[in-house]
Amino acid sequence: MATAKSIIKYVRISPQKARLMADLIRGQQVLRAENILQAMNHKKSARIIGGGLKSAKANAIENQNVDDAEDMLVKEIKVDGGPTYKRFMPRARGKATPIIKRTSHITIVLQGGD
Repeated sequence: MATAKSIIKYVRISPQKARLMADLIRGQQVLRAENILQAMNHKKSARIIGGGLKSAKANAIENQNVDDAEDMLVKEIKVDGGPTYKRFMPRARGKATPIIKRTSHITIVLQGGD
């Protein structure tokens, strides 16, 4: 079984939001996963994960010499938290409140197709 992998690092989206889209395509065939992500294109996480899926498919074709990458399965998709940007917003009476800008690392592993 051929496996192909794609890693997207330091993406400016919270892991919680990216995991919602990752759960939709986990275990699906690549063609079906692409259709799901295309239908959910209004979500930022769908566009980001779609790019990673396209990259993993290209890696399978180029590096593993897979003929039909659409038949491969999304074996693993993992969303981990990356570094957090910390900012402050000025508030009333000379105070400030923190703003936390989260980032994600997304790993996509495809399996199948010889």
